[in-house]
Amino acid sequence: IRCPVKECDEEILHGKYGQHLSGHKEMKDRELCSYINKGGRPRQHLLSLTRRAQKHRLRELKRQVKAFAEKEEGGDIKAVCMTLFLLALRAKNEHKQADELEAIMQGRGSGLHPAVCLAIRINTFLSCSQYHKMYRTVKAVTGRQIFQPLHALRTAEKALLPGYHPFEWKPPLKNVSTNTEVGIIDGLSGLPLSIDDYPVDTIAKRFRYDAALVCALKDMEDEILEGMKAKNLDDYLNGPFTVVVKESCDGMGDVSEKHGSGPAVPEKAVRFSFTVMNISVAHGSESKRIFEEAKPNSELCCKPLCLMLA
Repeated sequence: IRCPVKECDEEILHGKYGQHLSGHKEMKDRELCSYINKGGRPRQHLLSLTRRAQKHRLRELKRQVKAFAEKEEGGDIKAVCMTLFLLALRAKNEHKQADELEAIMQGRGSGLHPAVCLAIRINTFLSCSQYHKMYRTVKAVTGRQIFQPLHALRTAEKALLPGYHPFEWKPPLKNVSTNTEVGIIDGLSGLPLSIDDYPVDTIAKRFRYDAALVCALKDMEDEILEGMKAKNLDDYLNGPFTVVVKESCDGMGDVSEKHGSGPAVPEKAVRFSFTVMNISVAHGSESKRIFEEAKPNSELCCKPLCLMLA
């Protein structure tokens, strides 16, 4: 470094510059110093260096970051570096990249949640193979896994089926199994055969009523908690809750034309379902209503119990 003080154009080694400068009492702007480039190779940009050269150049900074992390963050160097990087990105208004990085840091990833992918697949009427094709294409083109693979969708789907959430009846119900893990059962099991007059072949799948009801209530957990909050019943989770259910059965029309080409088949699809109309909770001597279905006749709030093809 060339000393910037007037009448002292001495050249000093960088390490000894501070010691030299302390001898100039009259020097006020001690930061003013001009570096000499003695020729040789210009410094390469940090990102273009090999990993070894990067480590070499940054070793002093790394030591300082490590000391800071141990003092302030319990030794979490990664968190300190990531936060510095986020701050640098946001300072340059690169918020999109910062948001993606933050999502990865928090374990969310920049992709969509499996339940969201499942909703997209169903709402756009994609078969599993069509969805898988789209998933592969998007991953290949963008290089990122935005959509989730099919197995993740199947796992998300299981959580929506009756029998997924454990429960128990207190007191136990007579003639009702205590087993809560109930999948799909034969649609006509347990029904008295009162359909002798109608010699109809049926294919039916149904869910056990109590398992389906528990699944529906678990699905509505957020609305129930919101309703309790609105009635100032935040900590009141013991119940007893009264759940009013409307049962319904509707024909789903002639499904023969939905098969596409081929001979017309005289079959009807029937759905037995229920709708949770309202939920109230006993509070002292009165009963407080914490949920009411706004559109009780909408098929969107019908929870299926039995799907039958006759």
